[in-house]
Amino acid sequence: MATRTRGALASFFLRLGSRVWVRAAIFTVIAIVVALAARFIGPLLPFSFSFSLGDGAVDSLLQIIATAMLTVSTFSVTAMVTAFSSATTTATPRSTQLLIADPTSQNAVSTFVGAFAFSLVGIVALSTGYYEQQGRSILFVATLVIIAIVVVTLLRWISHLSTFGRMADVIDRVEKAAALSLELHAEYPTLGARAAVPVPVDAVAVHADEVGYVTHIDVAGLERVARQADVEIHVRATPGRTADSRVPLAFVTGDPGDDVIAGVVRAFRVEHHRTYEQDPRFGVIALAEIGTRALSPATNDPGTAIDVIAALQRVFSRALTTDRAEHVDHEHVFVPAPQLPDLVADAFRPLARDGAGLLEVQVRLQKCLASLAASSPRDAAVFADGARAALVRAHRELARADRAVLDAAVATAWAATPVRRGAFRR
Repeated sequence: MATRTRGALASFFLRLGSRVWVRAAIFTVIAIVVALAARFIGPLLPFSFSFSLGDGAVDSLLQIIATAMLTVSTFSVTAMVTAFSSATTTATPRSTQLLIADPTSQNAVSTFVGAFAFSLVGIVALSTGYYEQQGRSILFVATLVIIAIVVVTLLRWISHLSTFGRMADVIDRVEKAAALSLELHAEYPTLGARAAVPVPVDAVAVHADEVGYVTHIDVAGLERVARQADVEIHVRATPGRTADSRVPLAFVTGDPGDDVIAGVVRAFRVEHHRTYEQDPRFGVIALAEIGTRALSPATNDPGTAIDVIAALQRVFSRALTTDRAEHVDHEHVFVPAPQLPDLVADAFRPLARDGAGLLEVQVRLQKCLASLAASSPRDAAVFADGARAALVRAHRELARADRAVLDAAVATAWAATPVRRGAFRR
């Protein structure tokens, strides 16, 4: 099941946690605290914890760790940047935000930076006589633990690099993000608010302070504002839309004061670039971009386009089988629901256009749309319209022999679907 839409605070911390520097800073602070706390842990123990260490044993280990971690951290950051660049040039620039938020790579870099900070602090503390004998013993044990953590992390990181940023990895990441967003909107098409209705003629338009894409709506915050002011709020700039002087964020009924308008504006996050969190169309658009780039004459990779079609089929299948929540959590807020024809057009129209002259792509596209139509009879006409448009494009580009093969494939694929007979006659 999809996750219920998050509030503004939860969304903020989720986005903050996906930043590389945040995790690296947390690991570094923890490492420094552990290095400095070794002096105070000894007196707190109910037993004596001390053993004989060779001259400079701890110092040598810490110096080795400091040198190695500086090199490994630089290598890891370089590998990440290379993966980001590769995904941008071979897949789509819209996928880089998913690669940047990858927890495995973030944990690896953060662990290496934290180990580097631990070793530096330990070396400085040892050189100033900060530790007593028991503290040196505890620092030695902590150093062994850090070495074990670094070795395990390094092995995982090396294994992760074998797939990180590759085409299949990028497709899987975008597919997962698109599926989560579509499932959310399939379960809560209006984000827990009431379905959109015609806006009253006397409603007051509320515009954003800057031009940009709406990336998140705090529907619960809008409900609090509406309830306190006894007004109704009609959202118009849903996630993914551009908020500007033409498209207001929302309309507010009654005579809202400045505090109400300010509260409505605060509930919308407006940014320069779209994100996947609440935008159901962005994920399928990114997948379609990967497929269309693979179909360009410079790339000529129909296999990747076929993989993208399969990913889109899985995304829509999960959304179509998600049960819709019937209850309304926010009675004073009205939100337009995303329309399936728009999603289908975003996903399959670019592939049908750029792959019109490739028989194997068209056959796979028809099978995908037929399967989706069969899995959701009530929406079969939407998928049939997309398949019909793709077939018309293909007939203009394909040779006569390929057209005959495609027609046979279409007849077979759509034979068991709830689409009326003759729907694919040109």
